[in-house]
Amino acid sequence: MHELLFHRELIDWYRKVCRALPWRENTDPYRIWLSEIMLQQTQVATVIKYFNRFIETYPDVETLSQANEEDVFKLWEGLGYYSRARNLLRCAKTIVEEYNGTFPKDIKKLKKLPGIGPYTAGAIMSIAYDEPAPAVDGNVMRVLSRYRMLEINISDSKSRHVFEKEVINLMGGSPREFNQALMELGATICTPKQPKCSQCPVKNGCTAFKNGTTEQYPIKLKKVKKKTIKMAIIILEYDEKIMIVKRPNTGLMANLWGFPSTPYTNEFPELTVKQYMKDEFDLDVLIRKIEVGSKHIFTHLIWEMELFKCTLEHAKEAIKPIEFPQIQWIKPEQLKEYAFPTAFKKLFSQI
Repeated sequence: MHELLFHRELIDWYRKVCRALPWRENTDPYRIWLSEIMLQQTQVATVIKYFNRFIETYPDVETLSQANEEDVFKLWEGLGYYSRARNLLRCAKTIVEEYNGTFPKDIKKLKKLPGIGPYTAGAIMSIAYDEPAPAVDGNVMRVLSRYRMLEINISDSKSRHVFEKEVINLMGGSPREFNQALMELGATICTPKQPKCSQCPVKNGCTAFKNGTTEQYPIKLKKVKKKTIKMAIIILEYDEKIMIVKRPNTGLMANLWGFPSTPYTNEFPELTVKQYMKDEFDLDVLIRKIEVGSKHIFTHLIWEMELFKCTLEHAKEAIKPIEFPQIQWIKPEQLKEYAFPTAFKKLFSQI
């Protein structure tokens, strides 16, 4: 009876207050999948414009599967976590080639697709196909941790199955509405700080609310302190053009364009830059100006950037062929034509 009450009150509330979001206009699995991938680590307000622009360019999985990777990265520019964009394209190609352009209606098959984990697979199964599958993200964990006062560390991946069981127990009917309602509750009411408990549709059954311990849940291990790195960003100019370099296909900001860059210490920064350019590109550079750049915060580290504006010591080196890494010499006004991560885009105004 307790579960039925939770289900009914949550669904009634959701039908009255749910936000009008572009991916809720229909139950197309392509739109559900795209929105869920974009919403990972990104706020709804930010995602809306990216989603609309993406749908306009690639309205279905077939058109996306034929896209050029560079074009996809360009559309994704600014969303961060670029491995998502790469997996997006890989996944679209797989669906077209192996499933005739239709998302499989099987959670095990969905989980095997590039970039689709338990949460996204559950979201597609429940929202697109109305199947009783749990879709457990941070919002859902927070709601259930408080509702049940669960003494479980949500940072531990092994905890997921506990929350998935809780979702199934509470779900009842209407998986499509229930999962979206649960996510909506976590996003708008049962927020990480200062939850709006007075507006919560299920507060009467919430154990943490009754005990006045809402702020103590969910239980989460302390975050590891981010490592700060001093990063030399080399702006190498020749013949009114600057050198840009394609980053490796794995690691931080993979497959995107950037400027030559290397960590440095305060002891011998200029020597470090000159040695890096010689080792990496076999170029001798003259440093003519050093400017303080921006700070950029990644998931696990912080870059404190400094711009080293350089010219070539021997001009003829500019035409020296460099096979790897891939480079281009472009005019500053062409920067916006290439897919750059936000960390480097912050520096455009200084170039």
